[in-house]
Amino acid sequence: MSLLLKFDGDLEGLEGGIRTLEPYLDFKMSFSGIPVKVRWTNGDIRVALKDGKGSMDYSQDIHFFRALGLFLEAHQEQQSFEIVETPQFKTNGIMVDCSRNAVMKPTTVYKLLRHMAMMGLNMLMLYTEDTYTLEGESFFGYLRGRYSADEIKAIDDYAYQFGIEIIPCIQTLGHMSMVLKWPEYSYLSDNEHVLLAGEEKTYEFIEKMIQAATAPLRSKRIHIGMDEAWGMGLGRYLNRNGYRDALDIFNSHLERVMEITDQYGLEPMIWSDTYLHAASKQEFLDDDVMAVGDVTGSIPQGVQFVYWDYFTRDETFYRDIINKHKQLGLLPIFAGGVVACSTFAANSARTFESTNPALNTCKQEGVKEVFVTIWGDDAAEYHPFTALLGFQLYAEHSYAAQLDMDKLKRRVKFCTGIDFEAFMDLSLLDNMEGINRDNRWPPNVSKYVFWQDPLLGLHDKDIEHLQLDAYYRDVHERFAERWQEQEECSEYFRVPLKLSSVLSIKSEIGIRMKASYDQGDRDGLRSIAEQDLPELTRRVREMREVHRDQWHSLNKPFGWEVLDLRYSGLLGRIDTAAYRLKEYLSDSIDSIGELEEDKLPLDLTPNGLGNGIWRKYKKIVSPNVLLE
Repeated sequence: MSLLLKFDGDLEGLEGGIRTLEPYLDFKMSFSGIPVKVRWTNGDIRVALKDGKGSMDYSQDIHFFRALGLFLEAHQEQQSFEIVETPQFKTNGIMVDCSRNAVMKPTTVYKLLRHMAMMGLNMLMLYTEDTYTLEGESFFGYLRGRYSADEIKAIDDYAYQFGIEIIPCIQTLGHMSMVLKWPEYSYLSDNEHVLLAGEEKTYEFIEKMIQAATAPLRSKRIHIGMDEAWGMGLGRYLNRNGYRDALDIFNSHLERVMEITDQYGLEPMIWSDTYLHAASKQEFLDDDVMAVGDVTGSIPQGVQFVYWDYFTRDETFYRDIINKHKQLGLLPIFAGGVVACSTFAANSARTFESTNPALNTCKQEGVKEVFVTIWGDDAAEYHPFTALLGFQLYAEHSYAAQLDMDKLKRRVKFCTGIDFEAFMDLSLLDNMEGINRDNRWPPNVSKYVFWQDPLLGLHDKDIEHLQLDAYYRDVHERFAERWQEQEECSEYFRVPLKLSSVLSIKSEIGIRMKASYDQGDRDGLRSIAEQDLPELTRRVREMREVHRDQWHSLNKPFGWEVLDLRYSGLLGRIDTAAYRLKEYLSDSIDSIGELEEDKLPLDLTPNGLGNGIWRKYKKIVSPNVLLE
């Protein structure tokens, strides 16, 4: 039976959000319910129940919904309680990648927003390089699942009822390959990824992008990107203008874009890595970062910096970089990450290793705005809600000077319906023995073992000592137990469950083929051809069907075709492996050329396996030319 609550007090603007959450939090507003006095204050969140009367104090709308969740959670176990929380950040939110093929349906975004409201996260960015609509630009986001202006407005309206700000997150320099690939836009390109700076037509187009991205939204803030503009000034710009220092080009371009944002009364932010790299000797700023004085005077005024770092696990490093930003005269926004890109589920274990030192340092250094990213590099194979524990981690840091792990575990169970341990178990897909735990880029063994060609076995030499068949059998059993124990897990665990089943056969099938072939074990080869490969085909087909259902329930249909091609290619190569073995076993051929070759190590990270295929699916399947 739903809990009945009678709210009274400072409720202006809150009732829509309350009504929206009623069916999801199993409560109802009622005149006969527990009386709850709601008060707006300019301080802490306070939630209490005593002698049958409740109270909630809040200072932002999002704090009320955080307080509501705290009240309902505590009421499940206690008849009397008082909870006090001190917000640590002005802004704490999420950025979701909607440009790596997976474009969330609006209904999926609504579900995410409900989770955010319960957690107390107050900002959402949808990262859209070309997946929003420009009037009159048919090829912008063509067949990519672009959002309409009406969809963005509806998302903004839905978020607003909880006090969640939707900030547009676009690109205005680099990361524009999805647009520039069309002949329609060749006049805008410096190179295949970067817009042509200094040209009036470029700024006319950027103005159109900025106007389209911001018009449906209430927020006056905008993230204009500008990271990783590799080769800027060295393509058509060089041919037209001659050589010019890249930082000079960048500054001039930023000034022109900021003229546009000023015209629309907007507050822009950019990723800060361009300036950090300009004063650094290393691409990823791993050691001696820089003397920032060389770039300080050239930075246009009025832009916010977003310092992104998804993998560092050293508080001293975070402190140094934040202080470098301060030397630039700008207190940065910090953007961390849930480790999920290039794999099939969020790796919460690695997320904790980077998030805790990052957010501890942000609090110590006075950073007031943070958000957590979830990137979909390499076709967004994961379920985004496997990242909910990472989002909850950011939320709990946001309301406590020191993270309380016991409270985090209670909160994630209440806000998502799933145990902390179940989310953590998903990390087992890639956290086996033999990986390099000190590697900056997190290992993704499950991905390259799944997609690699069974005959060519590009990663077989790397994994031959790990006994991954047995490892993934154990992982599969553990996932199956979680699924049975918690019905809520089934949606998020369905693909990882099927993946672990596939990998319990596939991870070492190429190693076994090679060993049987080298030893002249025809019975072993016959068993693989007649039993193992058909069973592997069955399991891959099952996984594809489940993965397809997941994709279409969460995302717009565009982008799934890429995974269809991968699955079809994998199934085709399994079929060819069986064909080649049968040809050999029937003496139709004298040898199997693919198995004659000695396997070489490919994942060359020292001290264990790293991430051998960062953004490079083609490196898993074949060393031969893939026509893309």
